[in-house]
Amino acid sequence: MTELEMVRVTEKELHDLIQNKLEKAGLATAHADVVADTLAFADARGIHSHGAVRVDYYAERIAKGGSNLTPDFKFNQTGPSTGVFEADNGVGHFAANEALKEAIRLAKETGIGVVGVHQMGHSGALAYFVKQAAEQDMIALSVCQSDPMVVPFGGSEPYFGTNPIAFAAPRKNHTPIVFDMATTVQAWGKILDARSRNVEIPNTWAVDGAGNPTTNPHEVKALLPIAGPKGYGLMMMVDILSGSLLGLPFGKHVSSMYTDITAGRNLGQLHMIINPSYFTDLETFKENIDQMVSELHAGKPAADFEQVLYPGELSEMTAEKYQKEGIPIVKEIYDYLISDTIHFDKYDKANAFGEKE
Repeated sequence: MTELEMVRVTEKELHDLIQNKLEKAGLATAHADVVADTLAFADARGIHSHGAVRVDYYAERIAKGGSNLTPDFKFNQTGPSTGVFEADNGVGHFAANEALKEAIRLAKETGIGVVGVHQMGHSGALAYFVKQAAEQDMIALSVCQSDPMVVPFGGSEPYFGTNPIAFAAPRKNHTPIVFDMATTVQAWGKILDARSRNVEIPNTWAVDGAGNPTTNPHEVKALLPIAGPKGYGLMMMVDILSGSLLGLPFGKHVSSMYTDITAGRNLGQLHMIINPSYFTDLETFKENIDQMVSELHAGKPAADFEQVLYPGELSEMTAEKYQKEGIPIVKEIYDYLISDTIHFDKYDKANAFGEKE
């Protein structure tokens, strides 16, 4: 496989191109702005699996009525520190962002804010949300269920989704620590990114239709849990917290991304926000996080490594690099963003991997 031609853009240019495309598909400006902000945020940090590569899918779902363009959002506070945000099948990025605001408010008032998001669409990179909380001196943990596309440890058929976990904590003199991971070896979006760039994947990421490891992203039929039974346990935990806890479908019953793109989704997410000042001195807490990072940086690196980094630091380093050099976007995706084409009509009635069989 050969690398495809790339185009470099600024984060603002990418944001504006994405917002314009989603507005043309029918999404309201305020909602399109947040979706574009989330996707540009991801691409700007090298998380291309959750960036512009997703616009065609979102545009098709919006244009075909699969996303509610005028959702009736409601926040039902169920206790001093808890609540459920009814997303009414609005676009997931905007709904998740509104729910996050409620969780942060509760944490500021009571020390803890736990808010579930009910009946939402796909919301992109969870790092975008937890970072916002950390920038307000909060600790954040967010989890979200997803389509069944992962074989359980010891199994041969998909049951759970990639079920991501994101964590963020504030620092005193630096940007927050932000850590975002799928509970699979890699997120499905990484497969999409590899397909868009026509490059191979490591043989530890996924399996083909026969259950054998594959390096061809176009042959992927199921993903593998990270660290075997440990990742399997984490993805079950995420599914329970963001699905069963909210009275939503679970496991292999989770609402499909592609089966009927004209229908709404019944997806769940959970934001857990902690106010450190209710547990310890805030400034001391942030100083300790800075000290932790400094000590990690000063640690002796392993062979072939220049320095020990904290989890998620590579994304921040990538953001700094791309700010100077521009964000690399596959030219085919860039050409789509600047074109008059709303979408390519390729996702409806597809399987969990976005393929029409």
